[in-house]
Amino acid sequence: MRSTSKYTPPKSLALGSTLILAMSIFSVPTQAAEIATDPGDYTPLPAGVNLGILYGQYATRDAAYADGNKVPAEAGLDTTIGLARFVHYMDIGGIIVDPQIIVPFGKVELTEPFGPLQPTSESGIGDPIIGATAWVLNNPDDQQWVGLSAFASVPVGQYDEAKGPVNIGENRWKGIFQAAYVKHLSPSVVLDLIAEYSVYGDNDDFLGFKREQEDAQSLQSHLRYLLSKQSHVALSYYHSFGGETTVGGQKQDDRVNTNRWQATYATFVDPTVQLQFQAGQDIDVENGFKEDTRVNLRILKVF
Repeated sequence: MRSTSKYTPPKSLALGSTLILAMSIFSVPTQAAEIATDPGDYTPLPAGVNLGILYGQYATRDAAYADGNKVPAEAGLDTTIGLARFVHYMDIGGIIVDPQIIVPFGKVELTEPFGPLQPTSESGIGDPIIGATAWVLNNPDDQQWVGLSAFASVPVGQYDEAKGPVNIGENRWKGIFQAAYVKHLSPSVVLDLIAEYSVYGDNDDFLGFKREQEDAQSLQSHLRYLLSKQSHVALSYYHSFGGETTVGGQKQDDRVNTNRWQATYATFVDPTVQLQFQAGQDIDVENGFKEDTRVNLRILKVF
């Protein structure tokens, strides 16, 4: 393992991912990428390095859409979510792999009556996510990388069947798969491209019904500008689609087609401690709550 006293972060280091919890409220869901990546997630570190990461995410939504039209009723959904994440880099047969675990926690609050639900909230620990990325192309000389990831969301988080979508846990298994390509376009400009595919198990107790969901997809991109060896700024774009749900055997006609932007500033305040600040919002939403404000904070420790 590399000593932290001698560790110097590479120019493009910006590890971490921001998990967006997907919650469907009958025909008006709010969904995004299951694991929304951050700029630099898919630039690998040397074997033996560990990361401890803590995230804070706050988002508000005061409008809901169905088939591209704004729902006339009052709507409100706020989420205050934290994530604790541990990542370990290792070498397996010459390939860098990073087994990891992500544990979500926090609060989901429905602030206005919506469909059959009255204002309510739920807090606690969510479903942990375990998985890893393998870098099948790791070429720092040519400054390009390809990473393949597989994750599983384990349904052991807090879940109240009477509150349906207003929960931290989801009472179902999920499989999340990503493929990423990273390339330096110049010494200071880096492009990250990520494709995600998600599959879902059934929730057998969703407000007394069985809830099923079709596969969902996401495309994510990050354009980074490296201000220095310690700091960078980035602009990100996320587009999520698919994932129509069925509740009690009835299709909900709630296929997702959502896109959003996000801006990032990250800097190392110490050779082994990085702070990251993000802000963004949804651009267009076909079905679901529209996110009008998102603020993220991340603290990363290398050891």
